[in-house]
Amino acid sequence: MIIDLFADIACPWCWIGERRLKRALEARGVEATVRWRPYMLQRNLPPEGIAWSELVEKKFGGWERARPMFAHVANAGAPEGLRYDFESIQRAPNTRDAHRVVLLAQEHGRVWEVADALFSAYFAEGRDINDPEVLVDVASRAGLDAELVREMLASGRFAGDVDATQEVADTSGVNGVPLAVFEGKFGVSGAQPLEVFNLAIDRALGGTAEAA
Repeated sequence: MIIDLFADIACPWCWIGERRLKRALEARGVEATVRWRPYMLQRNLPPEGIAWSELVEKKFGGWERARPMFAHVANAGAPEGLRYDFESIQRAPNTRDAHRVVLLAQEHGRVWEVADALFSAYFAEGRDINDPEVLVDVASRAGLDAELVREMLASGRFAGDVDATQEVADTSGVNGVPLAVFEGKFGVSGAQPLEVFNLAIDRALGGTAEAA
């Protein structure tokens, strides 16, 4: 089974959706190739990103309005074993380079490990995933060779892949993530409950269940 997962490292719901999809596959004993498909929610940010407080103000109208939404995300992630600390975040990143690192990890069979490590570094630890050395450190701790990551970041490798996947998403009408596309035929949009992913797996395997 092939699943294309459109996601962004700076999307808190993508971490939850990725974890639920992974759990559903493991629980059903289904072997699947999950292909990371970069999607940049804040693609207009400068390469160095902006202050997190600035994004909170622009996107959510300030901390007082944002905190209940952040608490909702944190409560949804807790049963999945995910920890969010939104107030530890200092920078809202341009995630182009983070996506490039995940694509490198995919090439080396470490996509789950590296994606999870980047989500955790950003949302749980508040690390600046715009910083190349932070990306090298996180990826190397998740099993990639540090020099390989450093060399890739210093090059333009995978930049075209990030742009191409973003274009596919735009022309296909994708305007939010996470989105898991099963066998190129149908998708599950959002961090859906586990049972929805189970239905999608059944349908992809040729069962009669219809995915929500």
